[in-house]
Amino acid sequence: MHYYISYTLILTLMTTKKTNAGTVIMSTFPTQESAVHASRELIVNKKLCACVNLTKVRSIYFWHDKLEDHEEFVAFFKTTTLAAAQLKSEIKKIHPYEVPEILELKIKNVSKPYLSWLVESTIHLKYSKHKND
Repeated sequence: MHYYISYTLILTLMTTKKTNAGTVIMSTFPTQESAVHASRELIVNKKLCACVNLTKVRSIYFWHDKLEDHEEFVAFFKTTTLAAAQLKSEIKKIHPYEVPEILELKIKNVSKPYLSWLVESTIHLKYSKHKND
């Protein structure tokens, strides 16, 4: 017996508000190279996000009782709520900081075409499912 799952059906189910939504995971990195490496790893190899925006920032913070003032790179990982937990876990694994900043920013309103693109870019499903006869 064969069961076939329609790609259109998968996208429809995954883009309904009850099933899936867009979200942004934010993290800072010490260098542009480390941010780019994480971005490529999580987009290309893991397919956990559809897009990453990178920007240089100046961060001022306390660390080990000392005021720090450094340039860092912020990464905005655009993904779906279904992929968010795994994405955060993978960021933690590859992050160079002892205590990485990993924030999830919930997106309240996402256009359906953009959400469809997020879902398409992050799904790991086979489109046909076979069951033993």
